[in-house]
Amino acid sequence: MCPVPDEVADAPTNGHANGHANGNGVSNGTNGSHSGYRAIPTNQNTRPQSSNPYAPVQDFLSNVSSFKIIESTLREGEQFANAFFDTETKIKIAKALDDFGVDYIELTSPAASEQSRLDCETICKLGLKAKILTHVRCNMNDAKLAVATGVDGVDVVIGTSSHLMEHSHGKDMTYIKNTAIEVIEYVKSQGKEIRFSSEDSFRSDLVDLLTIYSAVDKIGVNRVGIADTVGCATPRQVYDLVRTLRGVVSCDIETHFHNDTGCAIANAYCALEAGATHIDTSVIGIGERNGITPLGGLMARMIVADRDYVKSKYKLEKIKEIEDLVAEAVEINVPFNNPITGFCAFTHKAGIHAKAILNNPSTYEIIDPTDFGMSRYVHFASRLTGWNAIKSRAEQLGLDMSDEQIKAVTLKIKAMADVRPLAIDDADSIIRNFHFNLSNDQQRPLLKLTNEEKEKFTKAEMDLNKEKAKKELDAAVDAQSQGSITEKVQQATVS
Repeated sequence: MCPVPDEVADAPTNGHANGHANGNGVSNGTNGSHSGYRAIPTNQNTRPQSSNPYAPVQDFLSNVSSFKIIESTLREGEQFANAFFDTETKIKIAKALDDFGVDYIELTSPAASEQSRLDCETICKLGLKAKILTHVRCNMNDAKLAVATGVDGVDVVIGTSSHLMEHSHGKDMTYIKNTAIEVIEYVKSQGKEIRFSSEDSFRSDLVDLLTIYSAVDKIGVNRVGIADTVGCATPRQVYDLVRTLRGVVSCDIETHFHNDTGCAIANAYCALEAGATHIDTSVIGIGERNGITPLGGLMARMIVADRDYVKSKYKLEKIKEIEDLVAEAVEINVPFNNPITGFCAFTHKAGIHAKAILNNPSTYEIIDPTDFGMSRYVHFASRLTGWNAIKSRAEQLGLDMSDEQIKAVTLKIKAMADVRPLAIDDADSIIRNFHFNLSNDQQRPLLKLTNEEKEKFTKAEMDLNKEKAKKELDAAVDAQSQGSITEKVQQATVS
């Protein structure tokens, strides 16, 4: 049961706090913290299938069940408009990511500033389980500075599209190839991991890309990187490029997807299907412009594909804590529709949805919130509510009513919700007072209303009762018609 109702029935808020107040004084809210939302008991049914019907089609090139994460909040995330991470904050984020279980933590280039260099050295000395990388330009000066900080690996990058070769660094492909080989050989000679990545890969010439990747693969680069620097790629383009590259190189393939067109998570997943091995992420997706593949969003996508692999490798219950930490540091709110941790992520409102969720959570949830330490909620204080949700709430409140009585009070809640917005306490008051009135001569008002609200409530209740009566009449006519048809069929069969 998620969550245990006795522990939350009288709680003022629903769910775990979604972080502290931001630097701008705005609270990050709570998971499900919204008037009209309350934890509701549900049947235990955590994906009863013996096999996962949503698992990807088996493919010998796919790495959906064996991927690695290069977490770039402390590199790409520093490029987010609001970001300023002092050393203490960087250490907190690095430790949190390491505890979560990421494979690599990528840091800002030590060539960016003196403080960046010192922070890089500091984090390298923390003794984390995750390998520490730094991201630098493809030149010897940056590479030597990176190696000197004590990182486990160096990620070098250079633009390969005509846009960047003309308007950014001004070098041609011959220069890029020769410099890349020189830098890679140096970094390897220092005993460090080395990745070579093109920048703006999806607007680069395919022959140029495959030529440079093949060249660096032959000299022993650990990974080659594909970067959708401007977020223009579609999942199909990603699959085609990664699949083609997989046939050219034998090393690992890292991918980096910006989210300008909203495809970052889908592109990351398709890259893994096509044979990529590593995915760059950042917490809440922060980064340059609209950022990159979000860590939590990727976990949501991957747990559906291979729950056992994801749960065995990552401490999923830590994702909310990490997102709150980063959200506070950059003074933003976790979005309401954020995968996993947004306050609406596991909240159900429509009556049909609520009924099914109460019986079997997997009817309207592809992800089990308990896998991430979260809770599911049913919004029962609205015009969309159904009697099953109200019945469950009445049971939580310890009130014994028949189904007909529950349906009657549900009608009153729906009518009241047509008059004004209802908070949880409003709905609870209606249920409690309705129950009291059933067995007492002295009648209590369901809610304190103004005269204008009373008039609106009376009219709304009358309209709903008329609609109910019409539905009952229609159902009776349909039943009678069906009975006549059945009788005629039987008579025809006998004759």
